[in-house]
Amino acid sequence: MASYVGAAMAEQAEGHTMPFAIRWLNTDRIVGATRLMNLEYWQGPMPWPPGSRSAVGEVPSVADIGYTWLAASAQGTGVNRESKFLMLSLAFDTWNVHRITLKADVRNHRSRKAIEGLGAHFDGVRRRESRGADNTVRDTAFYSILREEWPAIRERLVHRLGMVEAA
Repeated sequence: MASYVGAAMAEQAEGHTMPFAIRWLNTDRIVGATRLMNLEYWQGPMPWPPGSRSAVGEVPSVADIGYTWLAASAQGTGVNRESKFLMLSLAFDTWNVHRITLKADVRNHRSRKAIEGLGAHFDGVRRRESRGADNTVRDTAFYSILREEWPAIRERLVHRLGMVEAA
């Protein structure tokens, strides 16, 4: 675990990731971790959509969500959905990113179902994309959420999480 946290913190210091611990609400119990990663900072000039930034280095233009793991006791409790909602809110509502990408090993049906449950669009499978957790060469399912899709996804997640948003 020390090696995992150390690597995440080193990547954060380099500006490549933003790691998060997932904990039970109102407790100190850590039940998982996740990251905003592969942060890309685009710069102009190009035909940017209204509201976009053109200077590099301010905030990310696109990012991935990944390196998520949850303790068995936290799986299926909604804590993952809530953590993804918070990360997506940061990315879209604060950073105003163009796209968030989420990936999963094609064989990991639980993760793929969770990503699909967020409302992410299935983009396809990149074959032999990376090394799998089991040291095989894995195929990776790619999903995305675009800025213009976020308001509808946000509303759906707020409802699913039983949240009441301020007017």
